[in-house]
Amino acid sequence: MKRLLILAVAAAATLASPVLAQNAGQIAAVRRGANCAGCNLFQGDFSGLERRGLNLSGARLRQADLSLSVMNRTRFTRADLRDVEAYGGVFSSSNFSGANLTNASFVGAYLEGANFSGATLAGVNLSGAQLRRATGLTQAQLNRACGDASTVLPGRLSIPSC
Repeated sequence: MKRLLILAVAAAATLASPVLAQNAGQIAAVRRGANCAGCNLFQGDFSGLERRGLNLSGARLRQADLSLSVMNRTRFTRADLRDVEAYGGVFSSSNFSGANLTNASFVGAYLEGANFSGATLAGVNLSGAQLRRATGLTQAQLNRACGDASTVLPGRLSIPSC
């Protein structure tokens, strides 16, 4: 009986532990300019960060703050960018192919030349975003996102209003 109680307490403690919590060391490394493919950057604060050409492929950036950051040519391929705040960020020629951007906010972001092939854009707010030279965007992707009259899209693509 005592052994069963110990096992139950241990199981409860394991379930309550933050298994998917952020990795502060990995967040600090990225802030210093290190590549971090596959890292756990959950809720990381990268606001105002100026780094170019980072490899964050497959990283978990869910709920991270990328507002006012400049991350040109960064690889976000297959990354988890759900609920990211990227207000006013500059992501020129960055690669978001296969990334999950569900419910992210890219209000006023500069995304010229960014690649969105196969990216999930459900609920993404692109109000005021500059995407004129973005690649890989489809009307089906944009139909699940939203923008406004100042959102600039390539070709004849359109976006529903937020």
